[in-house]
Amino acid sequence: MSKELPSWGELTSQLIDLVEVRLLDPLEILLESQSDLSPVRSRVAERADAWALALLGEDEDLARFTAIRLVITLYPGDHGFNPPPGWWQTPLGQVMVRRVGHPAAESVSYAVAGAMLGITRQGVHDLVTRGKLDRHESGGVTTDSVQRRITSSDARETRSRAPREEASSESRE
Repeated sequence: MSKELPSWGELTSQLIDLVEVRLLDPLEILLESQSDLSPVRSRVAERADAWALALLGEDEDLARFTAIRLVITLYPGDHGFNPPPGWWQTPLGQVMVRRVGHPAAESVSYAVAGAMLGITRQGVHDLVTRGKLDRHESGGVTTDSVQRRITSSDARETRSRAPREEASSESRE
């Protein structure tokens, strides 16, 4: 159902692209100059490395703080954060759903829950029917239950992979 966290390189690349498109390109247009932003672009590349390390690292609080800070900065708006369903399959989306869930919603539609989980709406409906995801009182699915499902799937995959890795390393010895 869910896949592992994205690689450091995939996440870093997306973060650099997002900052370029959402912040630097508009600033370049306003300033009418590319050269003024060269040092900023270098600094963004450095910071994107650090952000990716924080997002993928062991410190859950730092990862959550970094994810929320990036989303607030890169997706400002008056109507709250509401990305299209496909966003949840991007490297940042995958990190966000594991570390934070949905930062601005208690519930999401079956389509968005499916995108977050990497399954179809019908798959979400089946999980709700079987009690594996919680139905929200105002419709849709609770974001907490989606996040729990993803993190418990990650834990199960890690546990099932560990004995296989031990067995394969023992067979090589």
